[in-house]
Amino acid sequence: MDTNVVIVGAGPAGLAVGACLRRAGVDFIILERAHEVASAWRRHYRPLHLHTVKSFSSLPFVPFPRDHPRYVPREKVVAYLDAYAERFELRPRFGETVTTIRRENGGFVVETGSDRLTSRHVVIATGNNAEPIVPSLAGIEAFKGRILHSADYTEAAPFVGQKVLIVGMGNTGAEIALDLAESGAHPTLSVRKGVHIVPRQLFGVPIQMVGIASRPMPQALNDWMFPIILDFALGKLEKYGIVRPREGILKQVDAGRIPVIDVGTVAAIKSGKISIAPDIAGFTEHGASFTDGRREAFEAVILATGYRPAYDKFLPAELRPAKSGVNPRASELGLYLVGFHNPVTGLLREIGREATAVVADIERRG
Repeated sequence: MDTNVVIVGAGPAGLAVGACLRRAGVDFIILERAHEVASAWRRHYRPLHLHTVKSFSSLPFVPFPRDHPRYVPREKVVAYLDAYAERFELRPRFGETVTTIRRENGGFVVETGSDRLTSRHVVIATGNNAEPIVPSLAGIEAFKGRILHSADYTEAAPFVGQKVLIVGMGNTGAEIALDLAESGAHPTLSVRKGVHIVPRQLFGVPIQMVGIASRPMPQALNDWMFPIILDFALGKLEKYGIVRPREGILKQVDAGRIPVIDVGTVAAIKSGKISIAPDIAGFTEHGASFTDGRREAFEAVILATGYRPAYDKFLPAELRPAKSGVNPRASELGLYLVGFHNPVTGLLREIGREATAVVADIERRG
């Protein structure tokens, strides 16, 4: 075999697995299609900060520096990941796009555009944000303004003074709208369905800590309790056009839908700096119409419509693990996903836990 473990992806999950394997003395190769580690973090919009506290957001063995703020900004996360790769001498093979993974002779064959590797184990660590989702929107081809996916948004400067429609109110859409509003643009958020919103800190306590403490409680109790607490903390938002889904927060989190963690968007909505609109009925040359009958002009549209993992392009359905982490059937084959479960308690925290468990399982199986 060329190596014991092939890791696909050099983002936080791939680096965490590599560090754990390095500590365990297990040989491995990291394949990365970009030409640098943590490429997704490098292209995120500039105002981005971790939503989770630094003490529960570091990768295995290396905490964030003490002088970093509680919620670490994007550029410091990138610097941390660069230093992490150097510390554990992680040297990914850059520019290697995996095209096929298949079983062969009791192991795996991993093919890229330029190489063929064999291994006993494979860890997929390409993340949930591998490929932007661009939905089909009625009439959008007629719109004459600027259209971009949130993956291509870096800063508000090009939109100052403009009316901008943001399609989708997840965390990315909410934070881009806030960045635009604070920079002199006029954003409108189109909210197609109900959305759960939680403050980053609840009465001074980080929401991540609240999530960790509340997880052992019965789901029905959480679903009853949180709306009452959040109405008190954020106010009733229905009058601004934001309604809660019927499903409770924890049920949605378990299904992979993280609530919007508010860092100021709610206040901007209440003050009128951010407008809320319902689902889009269709686009025109100079704007959009909505399902409530209103029509508005816009100069730009930002599609904050999410991402997909995209490992289905190279990993056959019969090999795909049921979930992130250690799965009995998949781990018997030597195949793992790391970094695809984003709980309310924090993705980076979960990545560390998964990486540690996966490497322990690899060591046990040999």
